[in-house]
Amino acid sequence: MRRLTLQLAALFLALPLLLAARPVRAEIIDIDHATLNQLRQKGIPVIDIRLQSEWEQTGIVPGSHLLTFFDERGRYDAPAWLAKVHKIAKPNDAVIVICRTGNRTRPVSQLLSQQAGYTTVYNVKSGIKDWIAQGGAPAPAAPVIAACKAEQRC
Repeated sequence: MRRLTLQLAALFLALPLLLAARPVRAEIIDIDHATLNQLRQKGIPVIDIRLQSEWEQTGIVPGSHLLTFFDERGRYDAPAWLAKVHKIAKPNDAVIVICRTGNRTRPVSQLLSQQAGYTTVYNVKSGIKDWIAQGGAPAPAAPVIAACKAEQRC
């Protein structure tokens, strides 16, 4: 009995250490166009991971931060991209990630939550195409692209 009590006491003392050592992973929260609009009104940053040609084709969610993740060949530089994201939001801040149809944002959302430590990641599950189809009014991308290039942070 005494041995069992000592084992339980050791487990009780070690539990906080085990929990602290466990990586923190945020749940990725899929959102629709209405929730996107509500979160934007609260000031949560929107990160558009599409290519420049896509931004120019459809326009962008007003106020979006334009940070291409995958290039034309599907390649990416996660550390360089994350360095840009850190200038927009820290891991304790919520972020919204959007692409054209929602397919590219799933792995990017996983990167943010599972490897970069972001605690609240919103994934626009159907992308900007659905947002526009549901009545979202896109802003022209050209002025934002020009400002980004001037500041060298696109």
